[in-house]
Amino acid sequence: MDATNPIASLANQFKLEGVRDVECIFPDVSGYPRGKLMPATAFAEGRELRIAQAISMQCVTGDYSYAAIFPDEDPDVRLVPDYATVKRVPWASVPRYLAIHDCVELNGELCAFAPRSVLKSVVEQYQGVGLTPVVAPEIEFYLTAASTDPTQPLVPPIGRGGRTEAGQSAYSMNMLNELAPFWDEFHAAIDMLGIAGDTWIHEVGTTQYEINLLHGDPIVVSDQAFLFKYAAKEIAIKHGMNAVFMAKPIAGEAGSSMHLHQSIVDAAGNNIFTASDGAASEVFLHYIAGLQKYMPDLMLIYAPFVNSYRRYVSGSQAPINLHWGDDNRTAGLRVPKSGPEARRIENRIAGADANPYLVVAATLAAGLAGMREKLKPTEPISGNGYDHAHELARTLIAAHEQMARSSSVARLLGADFVRAYLSVKALEHESYLREIGAWERRFLLTQA
Repeated sequence: MDATNPIASLANQFKLEGVRDVECIFPDVSGYPRGKLMPATAFAEGRELRIAQAISMQCVTGDYSYAAIFPDEDPDVRLVPDYATVKRVPWASVPRYLAIHDCVELNGELCAFAPRSVLKSVVEQYQGVGLTPVVAPEIEFYLTAASTDPTQPLVPPIGRGGRTEAGQSAYSMNMLNELAPFWDEFHAAIDMLGIAGDTWIHEVGTTQYEINLLHGDPIVVSDQAFLFKYAAKEIAIKHGMNAVFMAKPIAGEAGSSMHLHQSIVDAAGNNIFTASDGAASEVFLHYIAGLQKYMPDLMLIYAPFVNSYRRYVSGSQAPINLHWGDDNRTAGLRVPKSGPEARRIENRIAGADANPYLVVAATLAAGLAGMREKLKPTEPISGNGYDHAHELARTLIAAHEQMARSSSVARLLGADFVRAYLSVKALEHESYLREIGAWERRFLLTQA
């Protein structure tokens, strides 16, 4: 594709490849791909495409909030493609392309409710002071057998040896290869989508895996994480499985996280977390302090669903507080061992179920606030972080209440977005309360 005039070459490219449709997608509040299927000829012509503004804030249940923050008229927004994201869809049965879009109000402003808009706003704040964030997520997920009955637990799929995986197989190469047909197609898919994957491992849980994405621009990397989850789910279905990004999908197994590495560089490309003598800079400490101060108010971003809070269990390789330490995986904020030029902070709070755009936006916004306010962090811990108190919200309601009473979250992420987000999460929780679960039937049926 011609980078200087991306539309010019699309028509010929689509014609040569026999492409009929383009998926015009964007991430909704949960990081789920929504949008419209557009004729390839119309996309190549740059034809305007619109969608209802409310779609970006659709609940996972399919419901919509009618809070006052949303206009009664339910107006349109324009879907504006980012041509750098135009990619062939690897799992389509016929030639098809996709493109990630921004939701843009008819007056030309980015839609405040769209997660990609929120991240762009935070990145622009860094650009305004001559700084560039660099991020890299680590994404964990499970592969399970197809789930046709939501009342039944998820179970491992049958592997190439004709049996299911048993026990914990962290870093096992044999178990990594056990589902080789899926992995072969998935690896080819992420290459086609331009997802810059680094290392892959088999994680602690049964058929649980992790990929590290290469560090890069926050918007580009978030786009890749968004497409990674989309691709994993689609290709798993082709192989009779589910790719599951729930934070705690299986009782007794490890939770799934989305750790986020971050650093900041100046206009000359220097890592500002490192001073001229190679030691950690004052700005580095201010950034950590910003995370410690503001992330508790942002917990609903990192743990967006009821299930998310099942992951934060002491001693389970998931954090329970926001202490920080050097190369300490029991802390919520880890500083990996590295050379001065690669000094970075790993935020270990977010679950794999969180929206990558919002996780990156919230983390960068908190760090920037710490730098601006010259905050001071706590002393770094050594030893077991689980020996310290559980300081994170334990339930969705606790996190919701903390965000609602915060005087800072609206400043960090935008008042309209925060009001809308709180409304959506309250509606999802109301839906959850209408369900009766297995625990209630098991223990209360005879004893209550």
